[in-house]
Amino acid sequence: MTITAGTVFVFALATAAATGLGALPFLFFRRMTRTWLAMANSVASGLMIAASFGLIYEGLEAGLLQVVSGALIGVAFMAISSHWLRGHRELELGTLRGTDALKALMIIGVMTLHSVTEGVGVGVSFAGGETLGVFITTAIAVHNIPEGLAISLVLVPRGESVRRAAGWSVFSSLPQPLLAVPAFLFVAAFQPYLPVGLGFAGGAMIWMVFSELIPEALDDASSPAVATVVTLSLMAMIGFQWFLRG
Repeated sequence: MTITAGTVFVFALATAAATGLGALPFLFFRRMTRTWLAMANSVASGLMIAASFGLIYEGLEAGLLQVVSGALIGVAFMAISSHWLRGHRELELGTLRGTDALKALMIIGVMTLHSVTEGVGVGVSFAGGETLGVFITTAIAVHNIPEGLAISLVLVPRGESVRRAAGWSVFSSLPQPLLAVPAFLFVAAFQPYLPVGLGFAGGAMIWMVFSELIPEALDDASSPAVATVVTLSLMAMIGFQWFLRG
């Protein structure tokens, strides 16, 4: 198969579409309580923490300083963005309003930033050859499913429809096809910044978990229950990542 910019775009678009599959479990589980919301936040937290450290670990292979710098920038960006967004009480996102819309917007934003690095990763991998490109793209596509689940775990329990949750999940991954092609064509220009992007996305997700999701989960569930669910989902995601790398 001849690798062209169009081929890279199609593969990257498939990774974005895979994110929407994370909303499918909610076709079967629609009755939500406050405790269910707390557990959903806990599962999303575990998935995001594991994904964050996966990104950071990957970036460390290219440079410690770049990854740490990116993570610090990500934390600062999230803290400033959160402060600004909290000043807009009339915030709306689909059917969500106020605080619910704020949390949904923040997690979608974090996952979209995360997808920027994955898009660059797809393009850079195809520049290294067809076999490497297909492998990395497949791994990212499968990895995107639990990321779509994390987004849906925040949206659906707050009243958003499954269809909209799937749509927002796919939206968060659109940077992948948009950036994969430029990264493929200009790999030498994009590759040096990849560790910074990985650190940025990792730092932003960790901040989101400990600033928003876990505190809200603790409002409606006991700390042992939250800790147990976070730990189990984190370990499940780590196992999943290990399986993909193996």
